[in-house]
Amino acid sequence: MQEVLKKYVPELAVTPVFELIKVNQVFLKIVNQRQTKHGDYRRLSSGEHVITINNSLNKYRFLMTLIHEIAHLVAFQKFGRNIKPHGKEWKYTFQSLMLPFIRPEIFPNSVLPFIAQHFKNPSASSDTDAQLSIALQQFDVTPDTHKNFVFQILKGNKFRTTNGKVFLKGTKKIKRYECIEVASGKVYLFQPNALVEPI
Repeated sequence: MQEVLKKYVPELAVTPVFELIKVNQVFLKIVNQRQTKHGDYRRLSSGEHVITINNSLNKYRFLMTLIHEIAHLVAFQKFGRNIKPHGKEWKYTFQSLMLPFIRPEIFPNSVLPFIAQHFKNPSASSDTDAQLSIALQQFDVTPDTHKNFVFQILKGNKFRTTNGKVFLKGTKKIKRYECIEVASGKVYLFQPNALVEPI
């Protein structure tokens, strides 16, 4: 397992991550990329703890996603299964488990300030933290040079999403952008760091 982990997490994180997997009896499955999530945790009826993580993530996002999912397992065991999946118990657990990894030997200096800020109050997905997401995307193996972030698209311009739908960018509402799907006229909210193809 440690040899496999070397391909997916920063080198100095391999041993402590392996220990977390072993101690919590995690069955880790590395799977092909899913559009809707980076990873997930399930407790099977047999009692087995299964965590799946996308194989397409860069080492830093993979590490954060794995610890995120292990935090679900640990929080449910410690506080019971009736807690909110991303409630205060999970946040506390995620912070505690991540703390030993938030150091320059594991994360690049360019990312550490964004990680430190994010973990003051971690969200359900690192993707909802636009600054952290953008900082992490620079380490993606195959950055898509034909795409832009939604915040980079000018208001009133069109863009296409991965499913082929075309949208017209509108105004920013608090944290997200209102965009109109051209075909249906429906309004959708987009995170500022969503990757889209300008038209």
